[in-house]
Amino acid sequence: MPYYPTRKLTILALDPSVKYQNKILRYQIEIPNELLDPGPRGYRVHVVDYDSTEDSFHGPVEIPVHLDSSGVPKDPFEGKSDAALLKDAGFHAWMTYGIIMKTLARFEYALGRRISWSFGSHQIQVAPHAFADANAFYSDQARGLYFGYFPSADGKRRIFSCLSHEIVAHETTHALLDGLRERYTDPSSPQQAGFHEGFADIIALLSILSAPSVVERVVDLGVPGAKGESIRRSDLSPDALRNSGLLGLAQEMGSELAAVHGQALRRSVTLEKRSDYLTSGSKNEAHDCGEILVAAVLNAYLEVWVYRLKAIGDDEKLDRARAAEEGAELAERLLTVCVRAIDYCPPTDIEFSDFASALLTADWELNPNDAKYDLRAKLYTAFREYGIHPRSKGGTGHREKGTWDPPPEEFCYDRTHFDSMKSDPDELFRFLWENQRLFKLHDQAYTRVLSVRPCLRVGRDGFTLRETVAEYHQQLTMFASELKRLGVIKPPAMPDDTEVTLYGGNAVIFDEYGHVKYNIGKSIMDEKRQTKRLAYLWDQGAFERGASKMRGFSRVHLRRSTDWYRSVSAGKE
Repeated sequence: MPYYPTRKLTILALDPSVKYQNKILRYQIEIPNELLDPGPRGYRVHVVDYDSTEDSFHGPVEIPVHLDSSGVPKDPFEGKSDAALLKDAGFHAWMTYGIIMKTLARFEYALGRRISWSFGSHQIQVAPHAFADANAFYSDQARGLYFGYFPSADGKRRIFSCLSHEIVAHETTHALLDGLRERYTDPSSPQQAGFHEGFADIIALLSILSAPSVVERVVDLGVPGAKGESIRRSDLSPDALRNSGLLGLAQEMGSELAAVHGQALRRSVTLEKRSDYLTSGSKNEAHDCGEILVAAVLNAYLEVWVYRLKAIGDDEKLDRARAAEEGAELAERLLTVCVRAIDYCPPTDIEFSDFASALLTADWELNPNDAKYDLRAKLYTAFREYGIHPRSKGGTGHREKGTWDPPPEEFCYDRTHFDSMKSDPDELFRFLWENQRLFKLHDQAYTRVLSVRPCLRVGRDGFTLRETVAEYHQQLTMFASELKRLGVIKPPAMPDDTEVTLYGGNAVIFDEYGHVKYNIGKSIMDEKRQTKRLAYLWDQGAFERGASKMRGFSRVHLRRSTDWYRSVSAGKE
């Protein structure tokens, strides 16, 4: 019997409130066909269905072993009724497992390598019914993903956050991003906190938009008279799509799960275009700040999608399946490049301008001919419309605007061995040591190589790109009174004996021949950046006794759900 690398699994497309012809919208995903123990428990994900509120354990779900005539494992939930799926704890566990594995597979394909969790274990623990609360979060300390449940507004049923594709993909992205950039959870700036939330929202939405069958059914949900195999071109304008069932909260879509994923997840795309969001201080909360990034990326996506629809005719009506196919294909490309861009981001103190340059560079590297979509030009415009100016000017020589420029000076390669550098952090550290001046290393700071990752990336045309991605960081702890010798200005009210830690670090991209292609990062000796960071942390109370040194996803998400409850009780929802 042949071995099939993937198997199909039925999941809910969005959440149970989204219906098509009075049935919950669902579709099949393909996930790795791995050896599974009951749970399900695989080599990367272990579902432990324990409810801490009721102190109950649903027990591990047995693994269906039924095969079809071709030897492919059967979808255990295909054809089951909506009611059966909603009340089946086993389906909840399988759906959660499936979306996590699907998201992990997307990341690994985009990056061209395996990804590790941040906490040193091969398996992440997942609790689909973890507690009775309108919350869901990732915890590196608990090494897991935890999904809550809560009563509906009318009190007649339970709402399960694990049944929302968006929420599961969002929380999984937090875990994967933490594995890729462990310093992104450090207290730093509103943009670093906002990046974690905004990036997770972008990946969650693009994951759904990349499924043609879902896009086809939901694209004009809520539009009067929408039916049949064709769709009106007027319903596929950027403005119409922003408020459709696809990206907006159409009337047919319930709002209970807004308590967990927040209205911003789908309403970000309608955010007014303004260039002062990041400078006015009005968007300093993590989700509010992340909403700016989501708005820029998703609005660029809509502009490109509508642009592509012009290529399939100018009739008043378009074939629904063909229009959905264009949108899904574009979402797949944008999803891939968004994930790939993380390798081109600095390992510490990230700002949206860094991600903008990383995104443009990552796409340019594998898709230099952008004539079909003109994606990079529209991303560049959208970023600037929301006040996100790519950190690199680019545009010199054959470079495109906003992309990272190569290092201006040649590094010394004579004393290191690239074959060893591709896997040995110590050899890479020697390369850093031999090039201290070019990397702007502070000689008194603690320097650590965080990772060395060889990658094989594949473009849309089959072109392969071999790179090695390394990241290191520097850390320097001192008293506030010593900051002035580095040119860093401490907050006026900060006592001189306050202990302060400064961070810096770079992502270093090597080409297949072992030469530095990009050197992307934040020097620890950047006085202006360090002064700004300390001022923000001081204002936020980060130096007060007992203040948390890490940003807790559970607290951030709980605050969002608490705000939702208040709005409901006040009649504002």
